[in-house]
Amino acid sequence: MGETMTFKDKRIILTGAAGGIGEALARQLAAEGARLALADLSAERLEPVAEACRELGSEVLEIPTDVTDREQCRVLITGTVESWGGIDILLSNAGVSMWARFEDVTDISFFERLMAVNYFGPLYCTYHALPYLKESRGRIVVVTSSSGKVGAPLHSGYAASKHALHGFFDSLRTELAGTGVRITLVAPLHVKTGIRLHRFRADGSHPSVDPYDDSESKSMTPDQAARIIIRAARKGKREVIMTLELKAAVMLRPFIPGVIDYFARKKVGLT
Repeated sequence: MGETMTFKDKRIILTGAAGGIGEALARQLAAEGARLALADLSAERLEPVAEACRELGSEVLEIPTDVTDREQCRVLITGTVESWGGIDILLSNAGVSMWARFEDVTDISFFERLMAVNYFGPLYCTYHALPYLKESRGRIVVVTSSSGKVGAPLHSGYAASKHALHGFFDSLRTELAGTGVRITLVAPLHVKTGIRLHRFRADGSHPSVDPYDDSESKSMTPDQAARIIIRAARKGKREVIMTLELKAAVMLRPFIPGVIDYFARKKVGLT
C-alpha cells in the first residue's frame, strides 16, 4: 500500500471541481494546505470554489477545461506543470449520468457523451500527466461509481463508461508496477449531488426535477464522500467501495446474481 501521504504543498489537479463531490474535495484539500489546479467546464461556477479555497490558504489555479477535448486536457496538465514544476496527484472526478431504459432511448448520441466525459476524460488527463506523475512518484485517484462494479438499470450507458474506467485503470496499474505511481479507484453509491439534475433522459435532454428522491435514499453528502476519497488517496489504496450495501452486492453477485439484479430493479422502481 505504501506510505501515507500528507497533502500540504502537494500539487493536485482536480477535474469536476465546480460542484458536488469536486467542490467538497477542493475545500477539504485546501484546508490541508494543498496547491490546487481546479478544472471544470464552467468557468463561472469554478470561480467561487477557487476563491473559497484561497480563503482557506491554498494556492489555486483556475483552468476551465472540457475533459472531452484532448488538447484542453493537455493544456490543463502543461499549464499546471509550467506553474508549479510538476504534479503530485491527478484526481479525476468530472462525470455525467443518465436515467432511461435503453429500449426507450430516442437519441443514442448521448451515449457518446457519457463515454467522452466519464472514460475518455480521465484517460486523456492521465495520458498527459503520467510522465510527471512518474517523476514525483505520485498518485492517480479516480472517482468511479457503483455502476462500475455491478449492473445498473436505467444507467446502461453510464455503467458502461464506469466499467471502462475500472478496466483501463486496473490494467494501467499493472503496467506501472515498480514506478512508484499509485492508482486509487473510489466507487460511491448514492451521493447528494447535482449530477442527478444533469442526467440524460431517453431523448437526450436533462430533467428539471430529480427522478430519484434523496429523502427516500441512504445518500451521503458530498462532504462525507470527499472525506472517504481523501482518506483513500492518503493511504494509496487500490480500490474503495463506499458503502456496505455496495460491498455486499459486489461480493454476492457471482453467487446470487438473480437476487442482486432483483434488488437493483426494485431500487429504481422496475419491479
